[in-house]
Amino acid sequence: MTTFALQQNQSPINLPDMGLLSFFSKEKKETLDKGLSKTKESVFGKLARAVAGKSHVDDDVLDNLEELLISSDVGVETTLRIIGRIQKRAAADKYMNTAELNTILREEIAALLTRNHSDDADDFETPLLHRPTVIMVVGVNGVGKTTTIGKLAYQFKKSGKSVMLGAADTFRAAAVEQLEVWGQRAGVEVIKQKMGADPASVAYDTLRSAVAHQIDVVIIDTAGRLHNKIGLMNELTKIKNVMKKVVPEAPHEVLLVLDGSTGQNAFEQAKQFTLATEVTALAITKLDGTARGGVVIGISDQFKIPVKYIGLGEGMEDLQVFRRREFVDSLFAKEQA
Repeated sequence: MTTFALQQNQSPINLPDMGLLSFFSKEKKETLDKGLSKTKESVFGKLARAVAGKSHVDDDVLDNLEELLISSDVGVETTLRIIGRIQKRAAADKYMNTAELNTILREEIAALLTRNHSDDADDFETPLLHRPTVIMVVGVNGVGKTTTIGKLAYQFKKSGKSVMLGAADTFRAAAVEQLEVWGQRAGVEVIKQKMGADPASVAYDTLRSAVAHQIDVVIIDTAGRLHNKIGLMNELTKIKNVMKKVVPEAPHEVLLVLDGSTGQNAFEQAKQFTLATEVTALAITKLDGTARGGVVIGISDQFKIPVKYIGLGEGMEDLQVFRRREFVDSLFAKEQA
């Protein structure tokens, strides 16, 4: 066993040997394959038909590929980057047949995805460097923000960590009620105040309680509205500043939740929230119900923020740690006969 010393004279957390961490199980792979099946069929099924009968990659093949990637919400900028890389490789190789295209496309997409530490570990099992580790969750209403928080709480608790939730979205009564429901499902405590209370005050109370009870992970919900950039920035900044009075390094992570099925709207939301606050990680939900899974590629590439979690269903287990290698492999995997 290895130990890391915590700050503020806290007791150390024992770390398991890396060889003992659970990585990508068969069940997780099956969930990922199923969740990405619509995107896979939309893009790569059409690509296979588009190149049928072609002996090499020519302008027609590249035009078809460009159209398919854009229609899958990879985004124009990222699509053109992918096409440009393939053209360079084709020019260098002098001749590229269509059988090689999938391999090259897989390599180029993987290279564009922003790397995160979860490529090499199960994030829920990864030892914490801070107690409490504070995660502030942002995103508009309807993207699956509260659901994502509940699933995160469940997964962290399942891995043996204590968890507390802060209901700092005080502008919608339903938001607090929904968080309480998810807190009950996950079996974790939810700190709340009355509707209309100061969100920063809720965050402050949550962290004070977490420190007093030596909680491992604190997840703070925030108001899911995009009224205007200045108002949003001021509110999120105030919440962060108040939390620092209790835990100086907080928040350790600002997690932006986006709905993958909204395509280009997700890009716009990412733009607005990254202007309003320092987003450090992304959670992209509802990928199982859409053929627009390419949005993961485009957002990760354009905003240079790692995708940390992806939502692939309604179940508590269906929020997965994002690993770019497994994601790309699933998109390109051949169907079983």
